[in-house]
Amino acid sequence: MISQNHMAKLSEILKERGYIYQYSSEKLGEITDGPKRTVYLGVDPTADSIHVGNLAVYMLLRRFADAGHKIILLIGGGTGMIGDPKPDGERPLLSIEEITVRSEKLKKQAEKILGGIEVQLVNNYDWLGKLELISFLRDTGKYFTVNSLIKKDAIAARMDSEEGISFTEFSYPLLQAYDFWHLYTERRCDVQIGGSDQWGNIVAGVELIRRKEGKMAYALTIPIVVDKSSGKKFGKSEGNAVWLDSEKTSPYAFYQFWLGVSDQSVADYLRLFTLISGMEIEAVMEMHRRDAKERHAQHLLAREVTTLAHGADAAETVEKVSSVLFDDAGLSGLSGEALTMLRSAAPTHGAIAGMSILDALVSSKLASSNREAKLFLKDKAVSLNGEVVTDEKYSLSAENFYKNVALLKRGKKNICVLMLS
Repeated sequence: MISQNHMAKLSEILKERGYIYQYSSEKLGEITDGPKRTVYLGVDPTADSIHVGNLAVYMLLRRFADAGHKIILLIGGGTGMIGDPKPDGERPLLSIEEITVRSEKLKKQAEKILGGIEVQLVNNYDWLGKLELISFLRDTGKYFTVNSLIKKDAIAARMDSEEGISFTEFSYPLLQAYDFWHLYTERRCDVQIGGSDQWGNIVAGVELIRRKEGKMAYALTIPIVVDKSSGKKFGKSEGNAVWLDSEKTSPYAFYQFWLGVSDQSVADYLRLFTLISGMEIEAVMEMHRRDAKERHAQHLLAREVTTLAHGADAAETVEKVSSVLFDDAGLSGLSGEALTMLRSAAPTHGAIAGMSILDALVSSKLASSNREAKLFLKDKAVSLNGEVVTDEKYSLSAENFYKNVALLKRGKKNICVLMLS
């Protein structure tokens, strides 16, 4: 861990936290620790939300911003109409209208992640849309060889496939390189960051600046984040992405995703996806080693990332709801927003005052029959609002409901929100 006796250099922080995969200088510090630079991240609007699989690169951008470097977020309104070549098939072409809508949403999410730090937001359609073909081929295309382009992994894979690759996609690296050159000449931007899969495209921009301007620019990429327990790419689970957009993934589901990360990966994720200090991470990991079942590290991770993505109020509400559902915390004091989240997070069922506990268990499907319900009660497996119920003659009353809501549980994970009607 970095010594606390000196002000850590950005290069040291980035290495310790796991952000560095490749960089184009002899020493990382040449990019990060000298003069303050202008750094850009390019994002094509292939979706209208950031997802957790590409959150790490935004956190890298945040680190540069916090260190005093200027930040540009480039929304690929132009390149998004072309599509970065994928190894397994061509991306669907988007309309300008759809790109505009998506770009605005991505902009707002990035601003939240970057903590309100001033960010220059640009759209490459503003200059790519004005390019003249002949000029582009003469002034940019001549610096690229087909020999080098076909060596790029995604392009090579597509050329070997039955589908092949269109000239549209084949030209994508030239457009991304042109973006870097444009930002270098117009805004003195000399660093581009991205995921490791973008290395070839970013280096193409570095080379274009060197050849056209005789100047040095830099590339830096972040490694692919994997779940150590499964070996899968982080955030990939049966094709279901976890989004920062609360309409796509609720703050509650977002929190639960982080709460569920593996013990093997939680320390890495605390370093990558939060801003808490190395000392705090070491402290919580020591607690975790002493009592892993309490998931101290996962709770801290979930709270910090949910705060980053959705704000402190949302994170606090989610924590309260999670405590009610899984830690037998009472309903008393929950806000209307928390109760709404509670109802969306668990199955709900109507109930009336005077309903027997047996009927409540069976009708809510927490028990398959009265006989099974009686066994659950006898085994002290049933709780109402966190209090164990064993009396099979117990009946619900209005006092059991807080703002017309009660929580019936069988064991730890079988839950139903009862709604008083």
